[in-house]
Amino acid sequence: MPADEVLETEDVLDPEREIEGEKACAEEETETRKKKDPKDEKIEELTDRLQRNMAEFDNFRKRTEKEKSAMFEIGARDIVERILPVVDNFERGLAAVPEEEKGSPFAEGMEMIYKQLMKTLEEAGVKPIEAVGKPFDPNFHNAVLHVEDESLGENVISQELQKGYTYRDTVVRHSMVQVAN
Repeated sequence: MPADEVLETEDVLDPEREIEGEKACAEEETETRKKKDPKDEKIEELTDRLQRNMAEFDNFRKRTEKEKSAMFEIGARDIVERILPVVDNFERGLAAVPEEEKGSPFAEGMEMIYKQLMKTLEEAGVKPIEAVGKPFDPNFHNAVLHVEDESLGENVISQELQKGYTYRDTVVRHSMVQVAN
């Protein structure tokens, strides 16, 4: 078809006809919506309510699971905090045993109980914080004394006064330490 040929008016889309066609389609859609069976409308409504209730219940389940987990962590941490003074006293008691009595059945039994207690705590996620010879870290250590010692580097822990512990990578009790330089 040559470019200079003129198109017939029938071939050209009339904007008014196009708008009228769109209006007719829209009217047909609204009529079909109006003609919907009441049962279908009720089914759609109930389906929507069911989906919303299911989503709400799923959110509730997730929220309660998270709260339960947090409550367990808080309770376990509280128990660990209460047991740590007992561990401290156990260590003090073992350190107070005279040299000549260290091989006695009583002292060996106490040592075995202490090891069992520490193993149980470790299995539960409780670990002692390394301190002596390590650089001072305020996230894990609480400096209560300062000493000048040229044999140690700057801000190096020279003595541990009270052991610190972590429970599942969070500090339960900071180590009380003496820091050099």
